[in-house]
Amino acid sequence: MSSRTTEKKKLARRYGREKRFKAMCIGSIAIALLFLALFFADLIGKGYSAFVQAEILAEIDYSEAVRDGKYKMAVDKQMRKIVSRGWLRTLPLHLEDHPELVGTQEAKWVVAISDVDQYLKGRPHKLKPKYRKLVDELKAEGKLRLAFNSYLFTRGDSKMPELAGIKSAVIGTIYVLLLTMLFSLPIGIMTAIYLEEFAPDNRFIRMIEVNINNLAAIPSILFGLLGLAIFIGFFGVPRSSALVGGLTLSLMTLPVIIISARVALESVPESIREAAFGVGSSPLQTVWHHVLPLAMPGILTGSIIGLARAMGETAPLIIVGMIAYIPDAPSSILEAATVLPAQIYTWAGEPMRAYAERTAAGILILLVVMICLNGTAIWLRKRYERRW
Repeated sequence: MSSRTTEKKKLARRYGREKRFKAMCIGSIAIALLFLALFFADLIGKGYSAFVQAEILAEIDYSEAVRDGKYKMAVDKQMRKIVSRGWLRTLPLHLEDHPELVGTQEAKWVVAISDVDQYLKGRPHKLKPKYRKLVDELKAEGKLRLAFNSYLFTRGDSKMPELAGIKSAVIGTIYVLLLTMLFSLPIGIMTAIYLEEFAPDNRFIRMIEVNINNLAAIPSILFGLLGLAIFIGFFGVPRSSALVGGLTLSLMTLPVIIISARVALESVPESIREAAFGVGSSPLQTVWHHVLPLAMPGILTGSIIGLARAMGETAPLIIVGMIAYIPDAPSSILEAATVLPAQIYTWAGEPMRAYAERTAAGILILLVVMICLNGTAIWLRKRYERRW
């Protein structure tokens, strides 16, 4: 009886340890989810207000003086302190395009300065008491509102936060990602096919495989230094251009694509290859017509995840100069450009408080795009996954 009692106690202790381990695992997941919820709550709380912008219904006087460059004369003296100077500066060009407006007046909703915007949103500001009184009067008269911030999506960076947007950063990001795909996908997939299907098993090939695995784990900033030395220093690719950014991110993405493609090729059963050889297919025909189509879902999944990682990178692009002030969207891959993570980094370093909400909004937009890319990768994997 004593031995049976001892065994029961041991069994109870094992089950107790198992329950405690499960509880610790559940607690770890709960803590991670809590921090994730707090992270998103903080981002949304700071960033949602960036999607609306303060606007003032002002009487615009399209006079000869405004057309000649004295844009401040377009509004009365009291309004000049609360209407965005950046918006007023666009009036001379507007009158050049529409000369028939000279000599007319128009009541128009115009962008307010960032301090007015922050005051309306209940955030810290530097608006003087006399202008606060004016803003309150305009709000009571229905001449001040918070409207959808179209400038956030239709303009590039600006030294005036009320006019700052992500358009140039989004276009630069598209250029960089397209170039990254163009350079890294074909090279990465062909390298994986050679290493997995055709390469001999010798010391040189094993050394290459070890180096590829090591490259996938090194800090991304080292790829920036490599891009600076090779593409800018040796080949003379324009600094800050989308081309140098795409080439640099291609170097960083290649190891991830090669490794994921090799895993996908390796998962295809050997019987598929043997059957193809049995009907007279050459090694190339076997890979091209039988192995590669079956491995393609896994290859696409790994490639999308690699590109999503590249989209969120900032460090290597800072090294190659893609942190510059870019107010206008680039029209070619050789012009100076920036990307969304670099734009967020720039805004985060600005001293004006109005940039804080734009920083949070930019992070939210970037997270949504990256979640969509990762969701697409998961969907492709589930949709075309084969169980052997």
